[in-house]
Amino acid sequence: MTVESMQPLRAFEVQVYWPLHVGALDLSISNTAVTLWLAVLLAVAVLLLGIRRPALLPRWPQLLVEQYYIFVRTLTLANIRQGERFVPLIFSLFTFVLASNLIGMLPGMFTATAQLVVTGTLALMVFLYSLWLRFCRHGWRMLGTFLPHGVPGYLVPLLLPVELLSFLARPVSLAVRLFANMTAGHTVMGVIAFFGLLAPWFIQWVPLGLSVALYAIEIFIAVLQAYIFSVLSCVYIDDAL
Repeated sequence: MTVESMQPLRAFEVQVYWPLHVGALDLSISNTAVTLWLAVLLAVAVLLLGIRRPALLPRWPQLLVEQYYIFVRTLTLANIRQGERFVPLIFSLFTFVLASNLIGMLPGMFTATAQLVVTGTLALMVFLYSLWLRFCRHGWRMLGTFLPHGVPGYLVPLLLPVELLSFLARPVSLAVRLFANMTAGHTVMGVIAFFGLLAPWFIQWVPLGLSVALYAIEIFIAVLQAYIFSVLSCVYIDDAL
């Protein structure tokens, strides 16, 4: 193992396993795609195993799955008025982001949510969906939301670009927040582990102890970022309605 192979940022490199091009379209299978598929499969498997034998008096696997669903449902209804129909969407989104974050915590695994293209795609999907809901609910009257009622005409050229920019910045902030938090935590852990491998054997317990502490913090951050991503998605949907 060379020093170059242990560089902390090498964990974020996208590697193509099976090249596949259809015309100008690149459909190559990379570690990003494999990790995302794995996140979906593991999430579905865990949820199905938890409720494979449903009972009126649930055992602990079924109880955990039920409490998890209740948690996400409560989160959705607390942030979207009359949001019962959006529970499946937020539940799927929360579960997918959480599974992707946690898989990246496993040794040797790739963190898909540390790729801006992944978080950007998720954020853009939420933004476009909320925009579609806004149009279906209000039609072209939704454009009136960019100008507060009673604004003097001479302030319109100043306020309209500001309101449009803040509105269009929503998917950017949503994507960058998740991407930055996952990247920063993994980078810090990688740097500590890198210097731990280079340190003399008699002080390697220091970076080891720091790595264990940071690992626990990173698990908490992985859950927290899935929560924040879902809450903000709920806020955008509620604002559209």
